[in-house]
Parts: sequence; structure tokens; C-alpha cells
Amino acid sequence: MTTPAVAEQATRLPLHRQIAPRCAAGAARLLVRLPPARLHRVLRVLSKGSRPAGYAEVARARRSVVSVSTRCAGLGCLQRSVATVLLCRVRGRWADWCTGFRVQPFAAHAWVEADGRPVDEPGEVGVFRTVLAVRRPGSGS
Repeated sequence: MTTPAVAEQATRLPLHRQIAPRCAAGAARLLVRLPPARLHRVLRVLSKGSRPAGYAEVARARRSVVSVSTRCAGLGCLQRSVATVLLCRVRGRWADWCTGFRVQPFAAHAWVEADGRPVDEPGEVGVFRTVLAVRRPGSGS
């Protein structure tokens, strides 16, 4: 996946609010080791029975994950995106999880979307061709 030049900055959470994001980041670290097709299936199963997450809610989850994990704040777009959807899922919601690539220059990336748009992504995600996605249940995708 793509590697940003500078790690994202996020406000440090109080200790009692770090537990769920740390658990999500830890679970995501294990899940991203799965082959892509299996990771896709696992996330599809986890998304079942959830309600769609709004943009602000997903942005908060993403910031929480970035604040507790160095990998999620920097080099780990796949782990960051998986941790974000897991944290949303713990709260009964689901954000659209997407992975894709661009050709010129070649790069791969993973991100989350809410309300049909990428959440807090630096740069232009629109140039990436989506290859795998787990959309909110009932969205038809």
C-alpha cells in the first residue's frame, strides 16, 4: 500500500478512550496478514447486521485509531482502514472499506468511505481504481 512521507497527527486520547481503538488496531494488524480474498470475506461477514456510519462518526473513529497506533498514523493504510471499520463495527455501524490501485505512478492504497466519499484522506483518492470493497449492508454493492 502507499506510504505517506509524514505520519498523520492526531490529538492524544484520554487513557479510558484508548481501549477500543487499541483493540481495533491490534485486531487489524492480525487481519491484514490474511490473503486479500480472505480478508475481504472476513470483513463482509463482520459488516452484516450493521447500520451505515456517517462521515463524522467514521472521521472520529479514524482519528482515534491514528492517535493510538504509529503504524496506522503512517505507513499502514491497510491496517488503518481495517482498524477504522472494526472500530465503527464495535459501535454497531459500518463504513465502506475500499482498496485499489493507480497506474501512473503505480501505487496501491486502502481507505474508508462514508456518505459516498473518502474520509480524511490526504491526496486524491479518486485516481485509484477500487479493486476490493466491503460496502455497508444493503447498499447494493
